[in-house]
Amino acid sequence: MEKLIILGSGPAGLTAAIYSARAELSPLCIAGYQAGGQLMITTDVENYPGFPEGISGPELMERFRKQAERFGTKFIDKDASEVDFSKRPFRVRVEDKDYFAQAVIIATGAEAKWLGLENEKRLQNRGVSACATCDGAFFKGQVLCVVGGGDTAMEEAIFLTRYAQHVYVIHRRDKLRASKIMQQKAKNNPKISFIWDTEVVDVLGEEKVEGVRLRNKKTGEEKDFPCGGLFIAIGHSPSVELFRGQLQLQPNGYIQVFERTRTSVEGVFVAGDVHDFHYRQAITAAGFGCMAALDAEKYLESLSL
Repeated sequence: MEKLIILGSGPAGLTAAIYSARAELSPLCIAGYQAGGQLMITTDVENYPGFPEGISGPELMERFRKQAERFGTKFIDKDASEVDFSKRPFRVRVEDKDYFAQAVIIATGAEAKWLGLENEKRLQNRGVSACATCDGAFFKGQVLCVVGGGDTAMEEAIFLTRYAQHVYVIHRRDKLRASKIMQQKAKNNPKISFIWDTEVVDVLGEEKVEGVRLRNKKTGEEKDFPCGGLFIAIGHSPSVELFRGQLQLQPNGYIQVFERTRTSVEGVFVAGDVHDFHYRQAITAAGFGCMAALDAEKYLESLSL
């Protein structure tokens, strides 16, 4: 029996672990086989406070974890396979073993949707990115491509114009699905152009992105288009499979929050990208982790545990 189980080990989960461990709750963190969250595939983090020279994503997560371990957090580097929030204590299954807790913090995060191209995966962090805010500053003076047609794609393209020589938005249809105001902002920006009815079928370059291969969906014609970076902005998927039927989800699939970090089940809290689809930053995820830990601590106090 644990007082608190934390599911996830990105900035949200590990910050929750640090705070709850310092409160002497002795949390158990189910870190997952791919521990560390999305920062584990981020080469350089330059916008996390306290690191003026920047820091690699994996190193930042390693520091988070050491800090959590220092205060007594226990870790299991495996995936949770099942949860039961229908009765207390809550049950979390990891492989063939059950763990029980009076409170749970969900910090399982979200994953960027990718195009599924072999070279796209090979060139991640070498010119392929899913976060303009994270990586845009590395592409000063370059021609960049953004894939997508929604608000996120427009936001990414507009943000990238701060650094890029020019930004090309590649969209598979002949009109955008972004809101009217975001469409106008992008179309009115002289540094943004649109390539319609087109999909990216390959990413070109050996050591870094040097271009993309485009296919016109109406004519089938393919051509190589030179660029220094490719930003994928076709959405994110929250990691909520474990919680379907257990917690209330929002229409877009993210976990519904009721008052601060509380979910639809009393005693189950949430932190980070698994509910936050607005900001999706390491610093905001860490902030939500702090909030969830404080809320969980107060909840456990109310149980007189």
